[in-house]
Amino acid sequence: MISLEKLGYFLPQGFLFSDVSLQINRGDKIGLVGKNGAGKSTMLRLLTGQIQPSEGRIHLPKEMKIGMLSQDIKINTSKSVFEFLVTSNPVLTGLNEKIEHINEALTTRTDYESDSYLALLDELSDCNQSFQIHDGYNWEEKIMSILEGLGFDKEEVHRPLDTFSGGWKMRAELARILVNEPDALLLDEPTNHLDILSIAWLEQYLQRFTGAVILISHDRLFLDNVTKRTLDISMGRVLDFPFGFSKYKERREEDTERLEQAKKQQDKDIKQTEMLIEKFRAKQSKAAFAQSLIKKLDRTERIEIERDNYGGMRVRFPLSVQPGKWVLNMEGVGKTYEKNLFHSVSISVGRGEKIALLGPNGVGKSTLLKIMMNQINYDGKVEYGHNVGIGYFAQDQAEQLDPSLTIFETVDHVAKGEIRQQIRSLLGTFLFSGEDTQKKVGVLSGGERTRLALCQMLLSPSNFLILDEPTNHLDIPSKEILKNALLNYEGTFLIVSHDREFLAGLTNRIWDIEERQLKIHHFELDEYLKYKAPKDGKSTEKKVVEVEKIQEAPKVERIDRELQKKLQKVERNIEETEGKIATLEGLLADINYNDPSYHALLNEYNTLKANLEGLMEAWEKLAE
Repeated sequence: MISLEKLGYFLPQGFLFSDVSLQINRGDKIGLVGKNGAGKSTMLRLLTGQIQPSEGRIHLPKEMKIGMLSQDIKINTSKSVFEFLVTSNPVLTGLNEKIEHINEALTTRTDYESDSYLALLDELSDCNQSFQIHDGYNWEEKIMSILEGLGFDKEEVHRPLDTFSGGWKMRAELARILVNEPDALLLDEPTNHLDILSIAWLEQYLQRFTGAVILISHDRLFLDNVTKRTLDISMGRVLDFPFGFSKYKERREEDTERLEQAKKQQDKDIKQTEMLIEKFRAKQSKAAFAQSLIKKLDRTERIEIERDNYGGMRVRFPLSVQPGKWVLNMEGVGKTYEKNLFHSVSISVGRGEKIALLGPNGVGKSTLLKIMMNQINYDGKVEYGHNVGIGYFAQDQAEQLDPSLTIFETVDHVAKGEIRQQIRSLLGTFLFSGEDTQKKVGVLSGGERTRLALCQMLLSPSNFLILDEPTNHLDIPSKEILKNALLNYEGTFLIVSHDREFLAGLTNRIWDIEERQLKIHHFELDEYLKYKAPKDGKSTEKKVVEVEKIQEAPKVERIDRELQKKLQKVERNIEETEGKIATLEGLLADINYNDPSYHALLNEYNTLKANLEGLMEAWEKLAE
């Protein structure tokens, strides 16, 4: 499908990669990985023809359609989101206009028997047939399905696109690419502006997509669930692995270990050869032998290993003092902008709780965090507990850094007391060492700025962390290090994130903003996603309605009486179990996390949930 022949791309400071030859076939799901600056985005731009290779060739089939989502899209249009997509297919747009034009012409003519009138009818028939072949009659339905999957409300799709934020424009552009069904999809960080539910939807879409997919992402779980092949741009080469990301990492580590052993032996051999050259080069009788050793050394291909910069990166969030039993209390909290985001939120956060705040984009997650920080006006009351010290990481924290300051100055300005003596050591922990500390913030990448902003947080000991999308722009190793720091944090934290791999096993409670209310879930992240995900093409709301209808005994004709009795018994058990679960949810919502009975109640709750799932499966089998 796509063939790369001895491909190379050079920059003034040297080559990004060279002598790349590989084949990309229809149906391939490829993860493109490599360090920042290795040339991943450049490779995608080469494949789309935006830039030309320095050497070699790219062979593409004629009329092949490639859809590419880049990180720096620019959309300037007053069209609505729906109109932007409806007019995005030139073939269908042209056919639609032609059909309308012919229909208009037919209504004004009366020469029904003329050759030109009959020719017009034939042309209309051909256009309608072509429109049907291009699936034009399902075009608007496909558009709405994809927009809904990417998180757009039905009312929002008729708003002008230029009134949306950059993140929502990116979603609209992704929808435009997907709805036109290209032969190959090239996606550069597609999950950056998607919420956790939209990411799950996109993941399923790409799994079903029949064309080729080449994907750059810092979302490890997304890569694992979508890709079956990994291309690693490393030290000017492109290494091809027939595995998804996690298996690739294992194989890569094994290869690196073997290379390290081979390099040790090679270094030992080179050192011994250099000693012999030094020993014999001054002796006339051994000069020829020394020269042959020099030539042998020159011909030796030195083994190079790409070092992991993160090997020594260990981060801990220091605890200031122990707070009281509760760290935050909200009573009747609500917020309204043009629409009501949420209302009547009353909840306490106990010491030691680890909370994930989830929900689609636009429901008010960041707004709720700003209310906790008293940064905006709101209804209700927010109180902090005794001795509470907050560390806050805003979604735009990295952008708030002064671009005119150096890395060292940025940290030095917030450091106080004895910790100032450890600034260089702390910066080294975040991979800023030596001359790098004198770089201006303005020249740093998004990931480097995020690391620097997190470094600032370490200089202010806290016991309650409020983190709004701290993993944005972080690469996979950085996210793993941050997660490890939070797992070892002795205080309380509340975190907003759309990264499922990052959240898995990190929290013990989920807050979900749904229908303008704050709902509390005590199950794990994967169970939350199952709860929220549509089943068999039906919406979550429809699923809930159907579950409620189970309580209404279905009237099944000609059913065996014994089977009907079993069905009624299962229905009674479902009703009783749901009642017990509802009671426990109320108790768990009010109980302090440190209460000795909390874990016993949670275990009982989880047992009942598992029982309910078994009962539901039994009901489905009996009903069938």
